[in-house]
Amino acid sequence: MSGHALRFRAGAEVLDHLRREGFSPGHFDFLAGASGGPKWLVLSQLDRVILRRLYRDRRDPVSLVGSSIGSWRFTCYGMPGALEAVDRFEEAYVEQAFTAKPSPEEVSRVSREIFRAITGGSDGREVLQHPLARLNVIAVRCRGAAASERRWVQAAAVLAAASCNAITPRMLGLWYQRVLLSDPRERRPLAAEVRVPLTAGNLEDSVMASGSIPLVMEGVRAIEGAPPGVYRDGGVTDYHLHSPLAGTDGLVLYPHYCGHLVPGWFDKGLPWRRVGPGAMSRMLLVYPDPSFVARLPYGKIPDRRDFHVLDPASRRRCWRRVVAECERLADELEAVLETGDLGDRVG
Repeated sequence: MSGHALRFRAGAEVLDHLRREGFSPGHFDFLAGASGGPKWLVLSQLDRVILRRLYRDRRDPVSLVGSSIGSWRFTCYGMPGALEAVDRFEEAYVEQAFTAKPSPEEVSRVSREIFRAITGGSDGREVLQHPLARLNVIAVRCRGAAASERRWVQAAAVLAAASCNAITPRMLGLWYQRVLLSDPRERRPLAAEVRVPLTAGNLEDSVMASGSIPLVMEGVRAIEGAPPGVYRDGGVTDYHLHSPLAGTDGLVLYPHYCGHLVPGWFDKGLPWRRVGPGAMSRMLLVYPDPSFVARLPYGKIPDRRDFHVLDPASRRRCWRRVVAECERLADELEAVLETGDLGDRVG
């Protein structure tokens, strides 16, 4: 892998397919989009490459399954002029601006402006009319104190949920319930306790809820067609989005920012909580080589800490440089797709 900026990690079933059929985005039944906030900026160039080929000569729909920022990316995939939607998303995301100590209300307001930049000011109904894209958005419905907007109450609930999760992930359900907000045309089985059809009337709220970070943003209430309650970031239960896909058939293309999968938001600090290779047999992960990441500004992928450690102008310069550097990832992916042969690139 030496000298490459991009890595490929294939599960056993995907590897067998690649050896028989070669590599094309059109061969995959699912695309997975993880949570991670600004980390998505290392994927925006890859998204453009995938979009140029994803729908080409395709007959069967592709299921786009995203939590948090992944659902925002896949909203772009369903828009007419999807490449232009990615351009608008990237520009609005990099340029977002806040006061020195933004309130959850301010962060939510700016986030809605970003969503409306993606859709060009429409309600996004075009996404639900796309002939091939089937958007699936993961959020959580809060239980008990986790639904509160009073900061100290919500913080106590987050701490309690993290403690319960450390004992066993099954206890996380005391605080958060996984909800799948799904294109009503979707026919593939995706794991969720509650399934709600996406509509033109609830698409914006659904995508907003999927990315509404606890303590950082307001929860979203009264999603049209959904059970009453407060909805927040889907990454709480599905940070790297393995569980909703676990019971499905079909191959999963997963443009990702790292080479492993963390089940839930509270598992990030628990290194023993990782999705094992056996559970990834149908996945192809495409992600930056660590040596490439080490050469990015500050030697890392962008993250939410950048809002606190960099002044706004420096952050924007940093993020724009990251996006420009990631053209190399796009060039490598294009080269592999031209031949359809991953060869010894697969790890």
